[in-house]
Amino acid sequence: MSDDTKKPFTFGRRGLLKGLGAAASASALPTLWLPRTAHAATTAFGTVEHLIYIRLGGGFRFTTAFNADVADEFNPFGRSSSRAPGTDWGVSALMDRASWLEGTAGEPLVDLGMQKVSAFSNEICVLPCVDHEPFSARADGNHGTGLERFLTGYVGGTTSFLTYLNYGLREKVAQAAAQGQTLLPAFSLGEAGMALGADVYAGYRPPVLDGSGFERFAFDPDSSVPDWAAKIAGNLDTRFRARLHQGVRSGVEAYQGTREATRAYGRIFRDPILRVNANSTDAVDGISNKDLVTMLGDDTTGRQVVLGLRLFHFGCPAVFLNQGFYDYHSNEDDSLPDEIEKANRLISGLRTALKRMQHPKGGDYWSKTLVVMGSEFGRTTNGGKFNSAGGSDHSSDLATRWMSMPMMGGIIDQAGKGGKRLGETRASDLKAMGAVYTYRSVLKTMMDVLGADHTTVFPADNPIQDIFS
Repeated sequence: MSDDTKKPFTFGRRGLLKGLGAAASASALPTLWLPRTAHAATTAFGTVEHLIYIRLGGGFRFTTAFNADVADEFNPFGRSSSRAPGTDWGVSALMDRASWLEGTAGEPLVDLGMQKVSAFSNEICVLPCVDHEPFSARADGNHGTGLERFLTGYVGGTTSFLTYLNYGLREKVAQAAAQGQTLLPAFSLGEAGMALGADVYAGYRPPVLDGSGFERFAFDPDSSVPDWAAKIAGNLDTRFRARLHQGVRSGVEAYQGTREATRAYGRIFRDPILRVNANSTDAVDGISNKDLVTMLGDDTTGRQVVLGLRLFHFGCPAVFLNQGFYDYHSNEDDSLPDEIEKANRLISGLRTALKRMQHPKGGDYWSKTLVVMGSEFGRTTNGGKFNSAGGSDHSSDLATRWMSMPMMGGIIDQAGKGGKRLGETRASDLKAMGAVYTYRSVLKTMMDVLGADHTTVFPADNPIQDIFS
């Protein structure tokens, strides 16, 4: 990648080779940079209660969806002719696809207010140029390392994003507990790689839930213990703790507190609202599980999103899940439209559900939730509409490099960024013509708006103030 391709950058960095006066040194090491500590919060710090973070699995060809105003070799499916007024980002013709709104089967979705994505593209903000390492000489198109970066921020990272988030919200959780309120942590719905953490972070790893419901938590172990037996056990705990030396008492108290927290979590997990597979018609937060499944889809991914929305009712700050599998080295020309249509339904269903749901703290869920989509890298054909097998690949070029990440939610509306693109690529070759952001800065932004302490996370990368200014 040439030097001019790497410009400009909006995240703060110290100048290359700051303090080294010799131009020869600078030209010899053109990609060396000296990071500064980045502790700044955005003006939107703590303004969001919930995050829905979706990975488009396998590497996503972003130019066929969220950065479509480019040459045919990058987007062979064309551009939408019906994008919503005020939309600056490149809406693909694939975003028009919404067969789930058609015919008799689609009538309930229309009645609930669902629309094709291109009809509300002016409520979505897109960052066309998100890169793992903008100062790197090449893109990371490797499935293994690209996914490691996606989940942890680094190759070989030992702590996942949701672990950082739970750690950053620890004081908020402790304050709630002191007031007798149990807040659920962030959840990873089916992705174990989003639950890494060691050392100080080990105790903040998110639960990984395989499936889309809590039916297995129906049994209440405390209900089988008589009151007199529970009192005896409680008194034993109290006497045991009182006899301990002060130096070891804190560890036992922490264990007993964890045991009580487990009971509190169990009471939440047994709540019927979390049994989303039962298709309950009882309205909670203004909507039933049956209606949520109708909007979001009666498949694993749809029900996982329904479960995530219900976890939010109990203070869960974020859920992460995978959608689809876009690693189409062949048959992308035939398969991608249908796969993106499933993503379209998820986006449209989320928008409709969040706007209909009433939040326990007042207002609707839309005003308190941020939805973000990404992948481990983009996809390329190295010059043609498709490769020789009708698919796309991943290598070290700009098409692989740029992840054009969409965001939506009330916070985007309030910032006046609906329909906007923050950055731009040249249509002919995808050269960056505007802002370039690190992937870690996106992760840090999501922590920031949730009010999580991120002073020790990704110190060389700032959260993205551009979204809110």
